[in-house]
Amino acid sequence: MATFGILCGGGPAPGLNGVIGAAVIAAARHGARSIGIYDGFKWIMEGDTSHVLELGPEDSRLLHLAGGSVLHTARANPTKKPEHLGNCVKSLTSLGIDHLITIGGDDTAFSAKRVAEEAGGAITVAHVPKTIDNDLPLPEGVPTFGFDTARHLGASVIERIMEDCRTTNRWFIVVMMGRQSGHLALGAGKAAGAPLILIPEEFGEEQIRFDRVMRLIEGTIVKRLSQGRPDGVAVVAEGLLEQMPEDSLAALQDVKRDEHGHIRLGDIPFGRTLRDALTRVLAGRGVKVAMGEKDVGYELRCGSPTGFDRDYTLDLGVGAVEALLSGQSSVLITRRDHQIVPLPFDELMDPETGKTRVRHVDTETDHYRNARQLQVRVEPEDLEDPERLAAIAAAANLTPEEAKERYAPR
Repeated sequence: MATFGILCGGGPAPGLNGVIGAAVIAAARHGARSIGIYDGFKWIMEGDTSHVLELGPEDSRLLHLAGGSVLHTARANPTKKPEHLGNCVKSLTSLGIDHLITIGGDDTAFSAKRVAEEAGGAITVAHVPKTIDNDLPLPEGVPTFGFDTARHLGASVIERIMEDCRTTNRWFIVVMMGRQSGHLALGAGKAAGAPLILIPEEFGEEQIRFDRVMRLIEGTIVKRLSQGRPDGVAVVAEGLLEQMPEDSLAALQDVKRDEHGHIRLGDIPFGRTLRDALTRVLAGRGVKVAMGEKDVGYELRCGSPTGFDRDYTLDLGVGAVEALLSGQSSVLITRRDHQIVPLPFDELMDPETGKTRVRHVDTETDHYRNARQLQVRVEPEDLEDPERLAAIAAAANLTPEEAKERYAPR
């Protein structure tokens, strides 16, 4: 009897249970068993096989309706030590598992690839890509599961904060989760109609200095003031911190890192730092702006999936089982035009780093250009029009020459 192992790695995303449930049901239809492995690679990389659960189809049929993960998830990294990779293979073998389905982001995909290599063909592996960040290199236009739900929930949060700001005449800085790309900040901010959205991709490959981010937000604030609007929301992708030099922001110095070497962005009070700096600079010129801040991310990861993500993850779960039973291995399970398309792991890897490639927001698309046109920023034409420049300068309590220098796009 074939036996499937299923585990979840990385952070949660809406739809994890959909993949798990669909895989269990599909495996059972082929006469196979399914063993759920708790907490990702955490226990099996230590050689501990006691944290597992045999899953049956009747228990799994409605799993796709719920957020979170019945198998939990963890960021444990088995690739850092050779003995951990060896323990993973030994643990899976002792459990009788010959097919492994991993559900996770780029780090889990890399770990799955290494486990498959270590097993030398004895265990076939399929990875189902998951991240609310939408930054895995899937075919153009194909989202990672969980993104649709997270974008919807994120837009709802921003929408409510915008209404609060309109009602109370204040500004908010919303820092949106997204380590390496701005997909979630752009998607949620655009859907909510936020007047300003800042993502790493608009700065290209260059380093992003804190002062430049602050001036962009300040420019939107004073332009709105010049239009009679003392309120608004600036959506800022947390991934901007990844491109900031340490001397740009004191909070980046000596910051802790996770199991995969990433900066713990949640430990950096980015929104509060922006709020305090903006309040201080504007107040120093006699411009009073009430301002607050909010980090948005954790509340998006375990929500009940949207209809799109439910449908999507059911397909991916079945697709993973079908791919493995057909003899495929070391593949990423994707859906394109309603067809399951397994992609070899090697197509996802950056040959220079050996890690999974990152899908960034393409700033040359209409999707981004339209979002940019709908925002409220100080544009070159504002600075060339004497009347508009004078209004912005008056709102900022600067001379026109000072305003032109301070808010000129760079």
